[in-house]
Formats: sequence, structure tokens, C-alpha cells
Amino acid sequence: MKVAFATQDLRRVDAHFGWARNIVVYDVGPDGHVFLRAVEFDGDLGEDGNEDKLAPKIEMIKDCAILYVAAIGGSGAARVIANNIHPMKVNQPESILTLLDKLQAVLKGTPPPWLRKALAKDRERRFDFDE
Repeated sequence: MKVAFATQDLRRVDAHFGWARNIVVYDVGPDGHVFLRAVEFDGDLGEDGNEDKLAPKIEMIKDCAILYVAAIGGSGAARVIANNIHPMKVNQPESILTLLDKLQAVLKGTPPPWLRKALAKDRERRFDFDE
């Protein structure tokens, strides 16, 4: 399952989704995680009510099941959810690697219903043409 992280420093979830300078994506499963990509966004990312800056970020994460953020505005959250991405807010800056380890541990056990639904999103995109 692909998971995105809003970050300023590429190491911690420490950014508001709309203001994030970077989005980092990992593929996560019960047995580990793999770095997939990091995208840097430029321009004016400040709090200005300009919703246009969200479109490239949504496009970049549309194949993800979960988005970790320090904060997210109402319209950003609505757009993320409309793309079947589950936003997860962290209360204080937290290491991406720590969050990946925590998520991996949950995946090894019995994930809660919302996480099973997120996992199903990943399986829906896979096609077995031999069947």
C-alpha cells in the first residue's frame, strides 16, 4: 500500500498539506517499506486561500491509501478523501521512519476497519489477466 507524508525536511511529518514543501511516498507492507519518490513543490505555498496549489499535490498522491500530515484544511481534506485517501494527522513532528515502523506493526496484526479499507484500495488497482 502506498503512503504519503507531508514534510518540510524530508525526515519528519512536520507540514500542513497545503504548505508542504515536499511530499514523500513509500510502499508499505507487513514485511517492510520501500521508498518510491519525493516531490518538491515550489512557488508560494503560504496560507493564502489559493486552492490551486492543492491540485498538483492531489495528483501526486492519488495512488496512495494514506496521507500523513501535521495539519490539513477543510477543502484539502475533502479533496483527499474524495480521492479515497485517508488523511492521518500527527500532533507533533514525527519521524517518517517511526511512522512507517508503527504502520508496519499494525499491518502485521489485525488492522482496524478503516485500514483494511485502505488496503483494499491497493488491491482494487491490481488486475490478474490470467483469471
